[in-house]
Amino acid sequence: MKPRSALVIIDVQNGVLAGEAPVQGASGLLSSIAALLSRARDRGVPVIFVQDDEVGEVGSAAWDIHREVAPAGGEARVRKLACDAFFETDLAERLEQLGVEHLIIAGCKTEFCVDTTCRRAVTLGFDVTLAADAHGTSESPALAAAAIVAHHNRLLDGFGVMVAGRPREIRAVPSQQIEL
Repeated sequence: MKPRSALVIIDVQNGVLAGEAPVQGASGLLSSIAALLSRARDRGVPVIFVQDDEVGEVGSAAWDIHREVAPAGGEARVRKLACDAFFETDLAERLEQLGVEHLIIAGCKTEFCVDTTCRRAVTLGFDVTLAADAHGTSESPALAAAAIVAHHNRLLDGFGVMVAGRPREIRAVPSQQIEL
């Protein structure tokens, strides 16, 4: 039997996408996330939006999740104050209540919140599929945004740990190839 999955969309907020250090290729990123989100909704896969409370004032336009991928009625939001979406939030409890064992992760920013949440998820006992074309970041002085995304796809793909005697692993997979 296939483990129950949930789609976790991290920090796709207006102030992240178009803020001081804008996400490169935001339009394409939003399209990839929107397509993945639509498929998840069509198949009844639970969707959880993670929102960083340090992006703009809570309730402001900068803090809001971008309208192209905004939560629909009944979809959960988890508010956080750290790169790790599990740190001092109820994300793990929500997933446990839903019987979720597998996370599909998309969002912003690759080298911060996406990376940290993927790694933490496997140590908590979840398998993770990183939507390889549905996470993004800003340019950095050291690397172009596309290089950061490619590097993290390669770095995280296959990362795993043993949890309670069972292997848990991250797989980086193009969003169209993700089975929901």
